[in-house]
Amino acid sequence: MKKIIIALTILLVAASVAAADTIYLRDGRQIRGTLLGFISGRFVVRVDSRDVSSTPADDRVGIQRRGVPELQYFRPAEVERIEIEGRADDLRYENSSVTVPLESNWIDTGIDLRRNEKVQVSATGTILAGRNRITPDGLRSNDPNAPLPRAAEGMLIGAVGDERDAPVFELGSTREFVADRDGRLYLTANRANYSDARGNFSVQIRRERDLTALDDTTGRGRRRGTGLGRSRDRLPGDVRRNREPTETSIDVAATSRGTDSGVEVRAGDQITFTATGTIVAGRRIGSVGPEGAATSGFGSIVGTRPVPSSGAGALIAYIRTTDGQSSTPFLIGSSLTYTATADGRLYLAVNDDNYSDNSGSFTVKIRH
Repeated sequence: MKKIIIALTILLVAASVAAADTIYLRDGRQIRGTLLGFISGRFVVRVDSRDVSSTPADDRVGIQRRGVPELQYFRPAEVERIEIEGRADDLRYENSSVTVPLESNWIDTGIDLRRNEKVQVSATGTILAGRNRITPDGLRSNDPNAPLPRAAEGMLIGAVGDERDAPVFELGSTREFVADRDGRLYLTANRANYSDARGNFSVQIRRERDLTALDDTTGRGRRRGTGLGRSRDRLPGDVRRNREPTETSIDVAATSRGTDSGVEVRAGDQITFTATGTIVAGRRIGSVGPEGAATSGFGSIVGTRPVPSSGAGALIAYIRTTDGQSSTPFLIGSSLTYTATADGRLYLAVNDDNYSDNSGSFTVKIRH
């Protein structure tokens, strides 16, 4: 805030041309003159004429000073608002630049917004995630595990405040929004998986200066961010986990060594599987359900199937992590509630060591 005040003072002094600024005081008076700066905790105004008035404009009593214009000093607590007229927008607006990569925490912009404050955001740049080149407007696909599942995957999104109930909203490459509360502005890209991302968005934020934000005794601003930050696990994660669960349905062929479910998971996510149908797990095993055949015979002894302790033809799954490695496969069977052990993409498969004579498929519902 000190930097803002210093910059504002320089701009105001540099722009000391004839202008009519209006300072609205909390006691109902209106002071017209030229705002010169903020010095020693007070606003300094060069008063050419002082209007003492109640709210109706035609009730004003004007007092014209002759000779050297009078300097008036006002503490922030005395000021309701200030209107700067006829001068450069730089005096009225504050412009900030923020770099937004896709990482584990949301990006703290350092900008504290006021309720009902109007903010303009524009963004450029590219984030590379796997084979995708993501712009601030996002991809044509959706990510069901992202903070905003129905918005474009990778789109620039924002939130005001670090409270659990703070809404998450779309921004994209350009957007004007009105803050619904006092709080710190946080930004990120709308994607669940961040470990394979590189690059960043360059975001420009334009907002009207809050010339009355300082407390006249402490010098501190109005409500600021708590300093805790906005964690994807603690906050956007809460938003994601507290939303209505998403259900995905997928067919897993009997010949499948790994069918991409399209579901991105994070360590600690709880996933519920329900599987139906039958497959033929080869001529020797025959028709089986998702639980597979009885676990007996040579295959169960030497462990040639992905999950040796489970029967041939059983429905199984594994997580392919962002570095391309696969987790230890686990049995799903006909139903399972599972807690993910790693970040990555979920794959489904059939537990077998010979897929050449298999046929049929299972239908699997994944609730996450």
